[in-house]
Amino acid sequence: MKINTELKLGAILGIFILTISLVSFFWVPFDYNSMNYNDRLLPPDTNHLFGTDNFGRDVFSRIMAGGRNSILLAVCTVGGAAACGCLLGLLAGYLGGITGEIIMRIMDTISSFPGIVLALLFAAVMDNSRFSLFIALLILFTPSYTRIMRTGAMQYKPSAFVQAERIMGVGFFRITFIHILPNIAPSLLSASVLGLSNAILAESAMSYLGLGIQPPVPSWGRMLYEAQSWFFNAPWYALSPGFFIMITVIAFHLLGEGIRHKFGGQRDSPA
Repeated sequence: MKINTELKLGAILGIFILTISLVSFFWVPFDYNSMNYNDRLLPPDTNHLFGTDNFGRDVFSRIMAGGRNSILLAVCTVGGAAACGCLLGLLAGYLGGITGEIIMRIMDTISSFPGIVLALLFAAVMDNSRFSLFIALLILFTPSYTRIMRTGAMQYKPSAFVQAERIMGVGFFRITFIHILPNIAPSLLSASVLGLSNAILAESAMSYLGLGIQPPVPSWGRMLYEAQSWFFNAPWYALSPGFFIMITVIAFHLLGEGIRHKFGGQRDSPA
């Protein structure tokens, strides 16, 4: 019953957030970049569901548009990190030896750097944009998926079906991607869904610090930063993006935990 509840509640919340974000590609109540100084800091009403910000922009429209930017970046980050980690982890786990040691020591080195330091580094070397944030988060998330895949590869490497394939002369890529990977897929799926919640938090934190999505493109983290000076005068301005960040993180966390429990996998949560 608990597993079904987690999956159902996570799916409901996830569908709600994704629907709002996808609809914003085709329709929003107001132009989310249109400023109207006569409507500054209006409280929520039937016309502006979440009120307006300090530039007179509709907060709900910016929430919708910001959701698609934040979630798209999170999906790209997790997808890229899972792909890189899958390849590196299978190499490290199946080949082992010096190859595995080199890969894992590199992953340990990357993990030793705080995420904010990597973001600052890429912002300084490249530019303060979504692409530099994507690269920073991709590098930051890859070690977690590498460890997950390495553990799975080492677990199935001694298996009879793998040994039989090796005796038959089957190559590395066929053994790892055709025979080992499908057995690790549930753990990878669970970790990826859980990773989306962490990626949303990371993107919001970086954008809040001015290292991610830049104005006038809306982002939930950037909206929090812009709203902090007006919290006591217009609390809805800050509470709206904070609420959507919270329920999005909860949605992906519940989905990830539900998948993990369903397949009986271990707790794999990329940082």
